[in-house]
Amino acid sequence: MLIVVLVTTLASAMVWQQWRAVQVEAAERARTQAAWILSGALDWARLILREDARSGGATTLNEPWATPLAEARLSSFLAADKNNTDDGPEAFLSGAIADAQARYNLRNLVDEAGKVKPVEVAALQRLFESIGVAPDLATRVASGLRGALARAGSEDRPVSPPLTPRNVSQLAWMGVDAASLRRLAPYIVILPNPTPVNLNTAPREVIAASIEGMDVGAAERLVEIRKRTPFKTLAEAQATLPASLTLDPARVGVLSQFFEVRGRVRLGDRMLEELSLVERRGTDIVPLQRQRFNLQDASR
Repeated sequence: MLIVVLVTTLASAMVWQQWRAVQVEAAERARTQAAWILSGALDWARLILREDARSGGATTLNEPWATPLAEARLSSFLAADKNNTDDGPEAFLSGAIADAQARYNLRNLVDEAGKVKPVEVAALQRLFESIGVAPDLATRVASGLRGALARAGSEDRPVSPPLTPRNVSQLAWMGVDAASLRRLAPYIVILPNPTPVNLNTAPREVIAASIEGMDVGAAERLVEIRKRTPFKTLAEAQATLPASLTLDPARVGVLSQFFEVRGRVRLGDRMLEELSLVERRGTDIVPLQRQRFNLQDASR
């Protein structure tokens, strides 16, 4: 009986280990397949943004890049290729492109010499106040970025400089609480270099913060005007404003170079999402950052 029990135990352990190995291999295969499919979402965005660049003109929400790619079965994209068979993975792909310059770029807070710009701190304080975030956090963020971006040897560089945040969630390193980060996410961004806010794509809160003397109501009227007729030039936007408001081309504009590409693939009971920051340099689309997130399937 002892021998039978021992053999049974060993056999059970072997079966479990084999089952576990199969599960790990299946999960790794699904992850690799999903990552491969997600590269298609980035290729789709490159094509759309490249064609938009060739057409020239201002960056507006009426252009093809602003239309999301609704979730579609992967086989529908491959149907034209007769070499593809039906034994591929049952996958669904979706995606969207967002104008990163529709949000306030925190990189604007610090100049090339590593000095904080008071006018930009004031703009960020106005934005924070309009969306219900403590305005004093603007000073904290500006101070943290100054320490992170200050040149080596300068008086503004601390002995132990903080890491430079690459996305909004990393502002937690500077003491920004989670609730504030959730409120801020739709309105701010961190780009590699200072950029103007695009008046054709930005929400009213960001527009009002970026133009001195403008309130949210006036910014809302600007948004309504651009819905009917997007601004082709900054002069067209200026013509819709009172003489007391002057648009600074260093702070606002009608063109965008930076975009966020969000791709999502649903493969069986797994869902993987990728967020990429890309820069449009002429007709070249250059990826700058890529983040991947494992999501729980909403149907489960």
